[in-house]
Amino acid sequence: MAQLQCKDLSLGYEGRAVLSGLTFSVNDGDYLCIVGENGSGKSTLMKTILGLMKPLGGTIQWGEGMRENEIGYLPQQTAVQKDFPATVQEIVLSGCQGRISRRPFYGKEEKALARKNMEKMGITAFARRCYRELSGGQQQRVLLARALCATQKLLLLDEPVSGLDPKVTAEMYDLIQRLNREGVTVIMISHDFSAALRYASHILHVGHEVFFGTVEAYKSSPMAKRFLDTEGGENA
Repeated sequence: MAQLQCKDLSLGYEGRAVLSGLTFSVNDGDYLCIVGENGSGKSTLMKTILGLMKPLGGTIQWGEGMRENEIGYLPQQTAVQKDFPATVQEIVLSGCQGRISRRPFYGKEEKALARKNMEKMGITAFARRCYRELSGGQQQRVLLARALCATQKLLLLDEPVSGLDPKVTAEMYDLIQRLNREGVTVIMISHDFSAALRYASHILHVGHEVFFGTVEAYKSSPMAKRFLDTEGGENA
């Protein structure tokens, strides 16, 4: 069943389209990687899916039972965010904000969910530590646990391994793949072209041309060959 359907989308700023005629769907359990050249509109698409921007045209439809506040989002971090003076537990709990409605405090259910997701991400030992004292990989695990507190269905990840060393990058990809195998749908922007082909079930390539389909179909497409030749393939 489709969780997300985008039909004939046009995206951009101040009436100027960056992408147009974009049509694709994301089904339960998919792992979609969004790839493309710098400036091709990947982040604009992510913001539009999240409801942070309005499309210039076309429609975004959510599947039955899906709402925008049921999306877990892991954005690219800025230097200021990396230095955020809060504990790990506080940051993970903040992912439950959509669940508490108008209540002023988190309840037992939200605290139990935060503990569960910290355990899942292997960061329980850091619960009372200050977020800014952690390594880059540990911080990404915290943000992933926070995102999981917001959803059991759909994760949107914007360059989740940016700035991480190869070992931590591999660990992060393994975590994301495990979550996907457990039933969480993943939509991820990635410059890591080889990883996209290795882990994803579907590819959305945006730019002057657009491709949407399975990884296997993409591998055999002329568009993939041109992109590999132009960008070098490994970390496009």
